[in-house]
Amino acid sequence: MICVDAERVTMTRPGRPLLSEVSVTVSTGDRLGVVGLNGTGKSTLLAVLTGDVAPESGVVRRGRDVRIAALPQRPVLPPGTVIDAVAAVADQAWEAAAVLQKLGMGELTDADTGRLSGGQAKRVALARALVAPSDLLVLDEPTNHLDIDAIAWLEDRLESFKGGLVLVTHDRHVLDRLTTRVLELDRGRAHVHEGGYASYLEARAEREERAASTEAVRRNLARKELAWWRRGGPARSTKPKARVDAATALLATRAEPPARCGIPDLWFGTQRLGDKVVELHDVAVGRGDGPTLFEHLELLLDGRERLGIVGPNGVGKSTLLDVIAGRIAPRHGTVEHGPTVRIGYYDQIGVELDPRRRVRDAVAGDAREPDWQDAALLESFWFDTDAQWAPIELLSGGERRRLQLLLVLAQKPNVLLLDEPTNDLDIDTLRVLEEFLDDWPGALLVVSHDRAFLERTVADVLVLDGASTPARRPGGYAAWEAERRSSRVPGRLDGGSTRSRTRSAPAGDGAAREPSATRSPSTLRFLMKDLDRELARLGRQRDRLETELAATASTDDHEAMRRLGAELTEVLDRLAQAEDEWLVLADEADRSGAERRSR
Repeated sequence: MICVDAERVTMTRPGRPLLSEVSVTVSTGDRLGVVGLNGTGKSTLLAVLTGDVAPESGVVRRGRDVRIAALPQRPVLPPGTVIDAVAAVADQAWEAAAVLQKLGMGELTDADTGRLSGGQAKRVALARALVAPSDLLVLDEPTNHLDIDAIAWLEDRLESFKGGLVLVTHDRHVLDRLTTRVLELDRGRAHVHEGGYASYLEARAEREERAASTEAVRRNLARKELAWWRRGGPARSTKPKARVDAATALLATRAEPPARCGIPDLWFGTQRLGDKVVELHDVAVGRGDGPTLFEHLELLLDGRERLGIVGPNGVGKSTLLDVIAGRIAPRHGTVEHGPTVRIGYYDQIGVELDPRRRVRDAVAGDAREPDWQDAALLESFWFDTDAQWAPIELLSGGERRRLQLLLVLAQKPNVLLLDEPTNDLDIDTLRVLEEFLDDWPGALLVVSHDRAFLERTVADVLVLDGASTPARRPGGYAAWEAERRSSRVPGRLDGGSTRSRTRSAPAGDGAAREPSATRSPSTLRFLMKDLDRELARLGRQRDRLETELAATASTDDHEAMRRLGAELTEVLDRLAQAEDEWLVLADEADRSGAERRSR
């Protein structure tokens, strides 16, 4: 049964098209993931599909008697208690209470919906969508504000849903597990890819390869036309006018630039950290007049810290970051900052932004007028000219979060605190941010429930489970999750694991590099391109460390030389490992090609 059929839908926003004749059909059993950069119209497309927004042009048809349940980006709850808001749309009242419990709202069922935080309201709205009888489920960023266990439960719930599913999410694990088709929005156009997240990555890589090939052909034709043009200089007026016009147009044509490039190296000019960074001794943490969340925490951060803070909602992860940042004092114990520490804090609320202020004015601040450097910085964070002059109230939720991230990084911190940084950011921005953090030379602390982001950015995790003294676990998210599964006691860990900086990622995201006889040539090319980027990144790290070592050798700073030498050794080991993986893939590609030629 067709749930919804959208044909040639067009939507605009001031200055540029948002959706340009986009067509999509969702039937019973379909699992459609919608991806794209912030501001490309993902939430708008979902609102058009549900009927909350009428398209400016195009047609949207919905199946007869099709029931639609939706989670919008900014939900509005009815007045009353939480349990009443959810039970009002459920077939059975018990299901409302059960789903709220799974989403971490079990202790707030009698709370007034008007007094909930933004994250709590989003979870209640998600519960309403899940319990409502529906043939089509449309969810906009459902994993925002959920902890890891709640996300795993949500995956199971959605996997068993029999109707049609349309999903906007930045969670690459969720996309890979749940979706059977991916619709990518890119500058007004829509590209549909069959398969899940891994298939989308492969198809996108192939599309980019075709675009590169087309550009190579165009450049070759342009060179020929340019040679013809120059040879006929004295008699150019006698050339056929049509060919002159064609040559001029060809020479003026330029390939469309990529939608995302890397974040600039904003750490240049940032003060280097000394031996002392941040030290917490016998710290107890609570918020306001509430109970103590945890105590007896001992934590020493070094200059290249890569630490994730994990645990269920409500155990004090964000509060701990507030304590480290100096926003609130610990109830007991001491927090000491080194003399060179400069903290940048990207929290869940973000820098307060005046909605009527223009984007470029927000970056310049109150002390001066915006200049070309502000414009260049905004462009490097993917705000084009129209977006720079637009008032902040016209930005999408993801664009506002990206602007807030820019304002934090532009302060040139050397200790970076990230609290749920993946909320509302698109997948491409996350991948670029992950690469930026790989090279970033300061200390990094991350609170996140995004498994892929943790896998790519942290080396250790600090576990807050609400029941015991916070414990540091080496090996990153993957080691913690493996230990959790083996213990079969959610959130409680015993024993340790071997430290490893090897970071896994969801299928198709450049980490699944073991040889497989079933991989296609295009998959192998994609994986090799991903390793090429990894090799280039590690090469830059090696060069930077060698330069710093050479500069330090003349200062007799033996502690700095020891630290830099240890980092360089680790980078060289990872570089050798990546080179070995590349050779394995190249050998597999050669064998695959030989087999195809022999058939």
